[in-house]
Amino acid sequence: MVSTILQSEFVTELILPFLLVFTVIFAILDKTKILGDKKRQINAITSFVIALIFISFSNYVGLTIKLMGFMAVIAIILLVFIFLISFVGFKDDKFEMGNKLKYTLWILISAALVIAVLVFTGFWETIWNSISGGNAIIMDIVFVLVIVIAVVIVLATGKESSSSSSS
Repeated sequence: MVSTILQSEFVTELILPFLLVFTVIFAILDKTKILGDKKRQINAITSFVIALIFISFSNYVGLTIKLMGFMAVIAIILLVFIFLISFVGFKDDKFEMGNKLKYTLWILISAALVIAVLVFTGFWETIWNSISGGNAIIMDIVFVLVIVIAVVIVLATGKESSSSSSS
């Protein structure tokens, strides 16, 4: 199979992570003005050095590459979700998302990000084995707890929405 220049290790493991870290660090330094106001050259040099140091640690570069792939997939899923929600979420030509939906999305995204980091770093299997331990009773208890928590959340949010709609 023929690979393109964008698939080469030089680009995927050096150039793109360097550019990502440089850009993000530069933007943070420029926006926060930590090193002073109108010090773009100092911000650029500092970002350049941090990005060079970053790409020298291959473990962190690999983790970043995996997380960026995950982030791209999540961004596409969110785009499709927001597109579908926008069919019913427009009020007076403006898209408004309710607070409950915002908090739910934040919780789901945060949980997905934590799980992704655990999977990519290899800790997920350790945690999963410590929870299950090969014991079916423990897995059943965890499963029942998850169901109970889900039911409690649904019932708690259902009561709030019914009381707010009646006033």
